[in-house]
Amino acid sequence: MLRTALPLVVVGLLASVAPAMAGPMCFGSSSGVQVSVGAAFGGKFTEDDQNKFDQMRLNQMGIEATRVERWNNCIRAWVRQADGRETMEFYDPQSYERVQ
Repeated sequence: MLRTALPLVVVGLLASVAPAMAGPMCFGSSSGVQVSVGAAFGGKFTEDDQNKFDQMRLNQMGIEATRVERWNNCIRAWVRQADGRETMEFYDPQSYERVQ
């Protein structure tokens, strides 16, 4: 009984995590050495502030983002297409390059 139940449990566990692994993953730049230097004035960005900044940056790049949020280490943006439809697109938060 245990021999037949164990494979079913393993298959069930794998099936339950598959949807979570289906989305894109952003890991930032993977080539070379990355050095960051900066100064901060005032408080930390709130989540809403970060979303507004990301939306502004995408809009400056010519991407008509109507709504933006951080999701799965990526920027998830709803982008208005030329025909008026909105599609969900993902961008790397370091480079703002589109992630497939």
